[in-house]
Amino acid sequence: MNRLTAAHTDLDGLQDRFGVRVASMLGEQVNQTPPDIAERLRVAREQAVARGRSARRLAQAATAAAPAPVVLGRGRSAVLGEGTGWWVKLGSAMPLAMLVLGLVAIDQMHERAQINAAADVDAALLADDLPPAAYSDPGFAEYLKSGQE
Repeated sequence: MNRLTAAHTDLDGLQDRFGVRVASMLGEQVNQTPPDIAERLRVAREQAVARGRSARRLAQAATAAAPAPVVLGRGRSAVLGEGTGWWVKLGSAMPLAMLVLGLVAIDQMHERAQINAAADVDAALLADDLPPAAYSDPGFAEYLKSGQE
């Protein structure tokens, strides 16, 4: 029994006990009340009991007529139907493969750009007539970037 059913059962038990208490109190006081009020109380009690019975019947009918949940079996997809062949698996893996290929291409382009920048520096060193002291100068890289002066 789950919590919801247990709580519902406890609530029904509390309501039943309250009804018994009220009925017993009314039964004790019926001798002291005037006859017209006693008659009105009796009619009200009968109406309350009838409403309680109909409410219980409706609640039982509602729980009995509740639709069963729809559950798809394992390995099935509501969109793709029953086909879980290798085309579906290939189509699922394709975006991941494209992402990996794209990252490899970006890495190769970045590496190639670094190699080209180093080659430009080397070409400038070999093509220029610089004194040997220029190679040990801390501002040599700035000299190469600024161009020939």
